[in-house]
Amino acid sequence: MPDEKKALARERPARPERPAEAAFFDVDNTLMKGASLFHVARTMYARGAFSLRDAAGFAWKHAAFILRGENLSDVHAIQAAALTLATGLLTDDVRTLGNEVYDEFLESRIWPGTKALAEQHLRVGRRVWLVTATPIEIASVISDRLGLTGALGTVGEIEEGAYTGRIVGEMLHGPAKAAAVAELAQRERLDLRNCWAYSDSHNDIPLLSLVGHPVAINPDVRLRAHARTHNWPVYDFRSGRRAATLGLKLATVGGVAYGLWKGFARIRR
Repeated sequence: MPDEKKALARERPARPERPAEAAFFDVDNTLMKGASLFHVARTMYARGAFSLRDAAGFAWKHAAFILRGENLSDVHAIQAAALTLATGLLTDDVRTLGNEVYDEFLESRIWPGTKALAEQHLRVGRRVWLVTATPIEIASVISDRLGLTGALGTVGEIEEGAYTGRIVGEMLHGPAKAAAVAELAQRERLDLRNCWAYSDSHNDIPLLSLVGHPVAINPDVRLRAHARTHNWPVYDFRSGRRAATLGLKLATVGGVAYGLWKGFARIRR
């Protein structure tokens, strides 16, 4: 029996560990296509949590987000609207909602290439965190379901188990991401020179510049130019579907415009 245990140990070598190394992944347009918060709002609307007008506002912001990439004003607008709509919701209900949204919408929108990169880091013993402006409850669900180490996200203020509509500190975006990762690195004793960071947005250049191995994934125009100037690796997982995706986007925007025009025509009549 002891010999059998030794044989099994030889066949399945212990997983390596690199405690001073980690990888940090943005979520929206980096790990997954589009904005995760949009799908949370979509599910809330289906449950009657807010009006069609609110839903239309989210839809337009999400369409802009996909078409032109991450824009700071859009991110703040989506976040502010979400906080307002979340006021009074119970934290337990939001966690349950997060799991339902992941199963129904998010899982199918994750880029296989980005997921493979995260899994490779885990295989060689690095810890992997998500770093996102998305609410921490949703970010934590995504991290847990993918088997990652953890998540850093925007923290909503909670009183008596319900959201107040305010945030604790500031939204985790731009320089705030870099500050949060620097704090985590100090707490976890990470050597940032031996860490990786992945993002699609020029807004995350402070985070990417913080680590020894920055990588641009599905980059916007400004991040792509910055990556080329600084010789950063660039992965674009959209390339194989670009023509079809562009056609779909144009068709979608055209369809929305036509629907609004028809709606206004009926109102005038």
